[in-house]
Amino acid sequence: MSAPTHGWSAPAWAKLARIELVALDVDGVLTDGRIVYGYQGPHDELMHFHVQDGLALRWLKKEGLRVVWITGRGCAATRARAKELEADELVERSAHKGTDLRALQQRFGVARENTLAMGDDLPDLALRGDCALFAAPANACDDVKERADHVTRAIGGHGAVREVCEALLRARGRWSAIVDAALR
Repeated sequence: MSAPTHGWSAPAWAKLARIELVALDVDGVLTDGRIVYGYQGPHDELMHFHVQDGLALRWLKKEGLRVVWITGRGCAATRARAKELEADELVERSAHKGTDLRALQQRFGVARENTLAMGDDLPDLALRGDCALFAAPANACDDVKERADHVTRAIGGHGAVREVCEALLRARGRWSAIVDAALR
């Protein structure tokens, strides 16, 4: 009997154990994709992040993985959350996400074969060619889901990143230690 892969294909599961860099889109992946302006307009923008995604990203950081956020937009709320979660890098207003990912891989000395990326819309497909694994949340557009190695059950901003992080930690054999630590 084969080991469980938690919905990932067996080849993708094997690649998960070698991931060193996780590159995430923000709007529609780390958030639900909504943009909410207060009475001051863009200067008063609100973003909705999921607490379980944040906790899972902290686990990745404790395991020594690099986490980068690459977004075509940017706002104070995104900068604050990236800082709070100690993202290794936040690239805002990315004109080409693939180019930015390659620069980050070079900067951190991480190969394509050790990179996982996650996106939900067409600009995120530029990440696809520069990573070993490409994941998409359930709310991704069809063209992105068709090209993803894995589509999560959860939608962006509602635990999709947590699903990917948990699978990564399980594939690395680290999930039991995280659960055991929570029981203490």
